[in-house]
Amino acid sequence: MTGMFTLSAPVLLRAYAAGIFPMAESAESRELHWFDPERRGILPLDAFHVPRSLRKVLRRRPFDLRFDSAFQAVIEGCAEATEDRPKTWINDDIVRLYTDLYETGFAHSVECWKDGRLVGGLYGVSIGGAYFGESMFSRETGASKVALVHLVARLRAAGFALLDTQFVTEHLSRFGAVEIPRNEYRRRLAAAMERKTDFAAVDQDAALSALLADGLAECGPEEGGLAAGR
Repeated sequence: MTGMFTLSAPVLLRAYAAGIFPMAESAESRELHWFDPERRGILPLDAFHVPRSLRKVLRRRPFDLRFDSAFQAVIEGCAEATEDRPKTWINDDIVRLYTDLYETGFAHSVECWKDGRLVGGLYGVSIGGAYFGESMFSRETGASKVALVHLVARLRAAGFALLDTQFVTEHLSRFGAVEIPRNEYRRRLAAAMERKTDFAAVDQDAALSALLADGLAECGPEEGGLAAGR
């Protein structure tokens, strides 16, 4: 935990590179706790499932998709208490640290906009070919799910090798999330970080079309709501 010093963005990056991530006990907490689970959740980019009902939503294009245009608003949306999630793990230090990472190019947001309003999205940390998904939120039905599919499409097109979800929820498992042992995770992480990628240099329409056309994305399990938090 962080009690004796002020945690900085460079220290946070080194922690991610070692397979460790922080969480606060609650939004009001003044401390962060470090986690290095024995089994780690990942979403295999080459075996991502898009539920049939979500494919229909994607074809309708209900949202304006943007990337990195409102990072702080996304993390603040993820920190909001809701009826389904009265407590969150995102405190002021988390907002500060990840905003610092965004400003130095190591964190990215995927955003769903509608009628000029931010209605959902997600954010995470990027090092080499590894993307560490942090949290997501929705203010409109399906917004976080649409953001997740667009994230995976972009990561695949940009040459990423690892999408870390940290934990596996029932909702994420519907998209193909699995748990792997810590040693296997660290092996994949080390290999992924050696890759050179460019999160911004992607034709998103082409990337999404390629994902949906991939046989691995066909006819996944029926859609269930993704957790709004981690």
